[in-house]
This record gives sequence, structure tokens and C-alpha cells, in this order.
Amino acid sequence: MKPQLVSEYVEPGAVRFEYRDYAFRGPEAVRAAEAAACAADQGAYWRYHDTLFLNQSGPNSFSDARLKQMAETLGLDTEAFNSCLDSGEKREAVEQSIAEAQAQGIDSTPTLFVNGTEIAEWHDFNAVKQAIDAELAQG
Repeated sequence: MKPQLVSEYVEPGAVRFEYRDYAFRGPEAVRAAEAAACAADQGAYWRYHDTLFLNQSGPNSFSDARLKQMAETLGLDTEAFNSCLDSGEKREAVEQSIAEAQAQGIDSTPTLFVNGTEIAEWHDFNAVKQAIDAELAQG
């Protein structure tokens, strides 16, 4: 539903869409979130994110070698990407995102909030639309 949210609410400037990684499935998930943050430095977060999701195949799905290969396949500057990933410079931000999610009691993904209120029916665009429209009506 992200494209619909973006076209109906974000592009017109009515709302801001925030996406936060919640890498709760172990070290490989944390490393994948770090890699996505490195891709974001090159304006390729969403392309890299989507590639990660399409390439989940069990243990070792997100080894450093595979993460770097995904960046190369996407045409990223591999020298900059590899340097970013190898340095661990994104680790703190990823760990902070995990801690924030845990503090909010989030235990699964996706979890959707509208102005701090969790939307249980996150998979139903009409439910999300109603929550957004109600918030917008309040000004």
C-alpha cells in the first residue's frame, strides 16, 4: 500500500511517511539493515530494501558477500558501499532503531502507526486511510 499512501498523502504534502527498520531476527537482519542504510547514502534505500526482501532464503541470506553483491547488482558505487558496510558506521543507528521499537512494544513487522497510534488493520488501506483522514481533520 506504500505507493498509494505516497501518491494520496505524501506527494501532496499532507503527511510525512517514516519507515524504520526493525531488525529483530538476529545478526544477519541487523547487518542487512546496516547495508540498507549504506545504500540510502547513495539514494538507493528503497531499491536495496526491496532487493533484500526478494532475496530472503534462509540462513546466510544476508552474508556480507551477498549484501555487497546486491549493491553491485543494483549499480551502486561498490567502493563507497563496501567501505560503509565494512566500517560498521551504521550499526549504532540500526541498534537505536531496534531499541526504540522494543520500547514501543513492537514485536512484529510490519507495524503501522498514525500519529503514534498503532493501526491494527495495517493491511487494509481503507482502515489506514480512515485513521489518516481522522488525524488530518483534527488539524
